[in-house]
Amino acid sequence: MQNKLNIAILAGGNVAERGVSLKSAITVAQHLDKTKYTPSIIELNGANFIEQISGLVLDKNDFSLERDGKKITFDAIFLMLHGHPAEDGSIQGYFKLLGIPCTGCDHFVSALTFNKQITKDFLRPHGIPMADSRLLKKGQAIDWTDLESMGFPLFVKPNKNGSSYGVTKVNDNSDIQPATQKAFEFDNEVIVEQFMQGREFSNGVFRSGEEIIVLPITEIVSQNEFFDYQAKYENASEEITPALLPAKITEKCQNQSGRLYELLDCKGMVRFDYILQENEFYLLEANTIPGWSAQSIFPQQVVAYGMTLTECLDEVLAETLEG
Repeated sequence: MQNKLNIAILAGGNVAERGVSLKSAITVAQHLDKTKYTPSIIELNGANFIEQISGLVLDKNDFSLERDGKKITFDAIFLMLHGHPAEDGSIQGYFKLLGIPCTGCDHFVSALTFNKQITKDFLRPHGIPMADSRLLKKGQAIDWTDLESMGFPLFVKPNKNGSSYGVTKVNDNSDIQPATQKAFEFDNEVIVEQFMQGREFSNGVFRSGEEIIVLPITEIVSQNEFFDYQAKYENASEEITPALLPAKITEKCQNQSGRLYELLDCKGMVRFDYILQENEFYLLEANTIPGWSAQSIFPQQVVAYGMTLTECLDEVLAETLEG
């Protein structure tokens, strides 16, 4: 019998999304095929990697741990770290130096997509519909008149963050400065974006061998003013999968998601978020490490597609291990 592969599910981190990441890691560990893989949840805590069950600290020289006098190494890293240092591509460089394959996009694509404004700049020549926006940098003068010229409402959010932390919907000019200050608590860059009135949708994509699988679409109906952290993770939203859309509109969204996956040279699981306005899907952002908690959208879409979570995770790991 072939030896099972050791898979480190890397989660936690020193960011606002730590709790979401740890929940996602548990779901992945539960659904990995135990006949093929031995999963270990490894928490990034401060500057240390710590095995969750034993509390053992890994050796950062080769990402190994010693248990009962035996050295344990890992065949692959299943990245479930949200935000820095995985979604921005930082940690992929470390694992590349060690020669340990990681799930998902490489360091360059991760860094690109984590930066909302640079993603827009990259995609603009390709005709992808996106809202008008401005980038603000901490310490630089802000032209408030220019921001107000975009009209209200506006969204003010960290340029490099996720899970809707630090995001404010601004309805008039009296709220724009406090919203900007709030967003700067989470990032040194802030994006101010034109509000798009419309329905919100999300669409997951991953690769199965040579085929790009575009999953069923989810419509997000938030009980709050927008799809914020509470709506995402505390059941303050209704998520309809598959979304109730005409076949032609569904096809348009899925074609755009597949095209974005290729344009951005994505790997692994990626989720694209949209606002639908006048039959156009305006890209909000690309999530290169989508959540896998019990409340997360991507697993819902996998099930709606007719695939088990185990089968999906198998495909993701197969792509990773094949290099």
